[in-house]
Amino acid sequence: MTEKKPDTEAAFKRFKELLDAKIHIYMNACVHCGLCADTCHYSLANPDDIEMIPAFKINKITSFYRRYHTVLGKLIPFWTGARKLDENYAKELVDTAFGKCTMCGRCGINCSIGLNAGQLMRAARTALVEAGLVPDSLQATVDNAVKTGNNMAITEKDFVDTIEWLQEDLQMELKDDKVKLPINKQGADIMYTLNPREPKFFPLSISAMGKVFHAAGENWTFSSKNYDVTNYALFSGNDREALEISIRLVDEAKQLGVKKIVLAECGHGFRATRWELANWKKEKLDIEIVSVLELMAEYIKTGRLELDPSKNKERVTLHDPCNLVRNGGIIEEQRYILKKAVNDFVEMIPNRAQNFCCGGGGGMLAMGEYSDRRKKAGKIKADQIKATGAKVVATPCHNCIDQLTELNTLYNLGVKIKTVSEVLAEAIVFDK
Repeated sequence: MTEKKPDTEAAFKRFKELLDAKIHIYMNACVHCGLCADTCHYSLANPDDIEMIPAFKINKITSFYRRYHTVLGKLIPFWTGARKLDENYAKELVDTAFGKCTMCGRCGINCSIGLNAGQLMRAARTALVEAGLVPDSLQATVDNAVKTGNNMAITEKDFVDTIEWLQEDLQMELKDDKVKLPINKQGADIMYTLNPREPKFFPLSISAMGKVFHAAGENWTFSSKNYDVTNYALFSGNDREALEISIRLVDEAKQLGVKKIVLAECGHGFRATRWELANWKKEKLDIEIVSVLELMAEYIKTGRLELDPSKNKERVTLHDPCNLVRNGGIIEEQRYILKKAVNDFVEMIPNRAQNFCCGGGGGMLAMGEYSDRRKKAGKIKADQIKATGAKVVATPCHNCIDQLTELNTLYNLGVKIKTVSEVLAEAIVFDK
């Protein structure tokens, strides 16, 4: 992190702006029962470290609130643990809010009083933005998106070249020149987005969606300029930059004259664009935005895809991305798709909203300074995967794929990590 004097006055001012009725309640609500300790992957992976317990982390956030908003905190701060928001305390908050929590929200749904710790952590991150204390590695990812249109700074020429190469490859594989990966097609029914890691490192997931769209007879397009479904400003806490990044997809869709935006398999990207964008913009969006999981499930239900599940012979399990499932509401669609596309599907225990974070959320994968904590916290997920006996782990999120790929090596899981569309594409019958 850049060594500079943090602007704690600006951070305090911003935090006061965030103090709506809900945050006020959260700040006073924790009863320190400790139930949250058994719900947090950080706490479970570090049972001897009290600072990893969500209640401890909440107390860290609320100590300066008590200093300025409670009578005892003002009169006898030493007795109540209330602290001023000074430079040292602000740096401690960075370690807590960015380095010890993925804002996955699992502790919140198991809290005896419903306290949403993830929302408090993001409020702390939002205040720390004003102090200039966002970790440099995370801010660099946001800066790439703001300055270039995508978080990996891929040039438009390189993106177009990659898509054209993939189209040629797909036409050869399917022996069909009609297979297209259209770019900037005016008036298409849908605009499909991508995680920039797909053209950079995971082109097979693009090819998989090309197969799905071709088999379904979809009228679709990419944008060559604004296709990035990710939004790391959701994690940095900077609402201004978050709005700037996500609104581009809406503006581009209108420019192309499409009817609908379809968000690729990305947990936080779905949450940012489908749910948070309207809050950042402070008005209802006037274009339909859906997850590609909803679309693929619809294709199957309406008979637009013919599937042969025997093409996927190995046991498949599913990892639920926190921001898509627990915080996004897309829960059953991926299960419906996998049950139609494979012969042997098995759930992790626990699953759905109770599923554990893989450890890669909250911007953790972008912050190398916390990588040891991230991988240690991932032990909980690794144990879940082992217990299923699955050979394939499907997950609709590239952040999760990156984390699960590291866990696969670190904990000797011996599994293949795939997107849901990759599994679905394998089951499609093209020769009807």
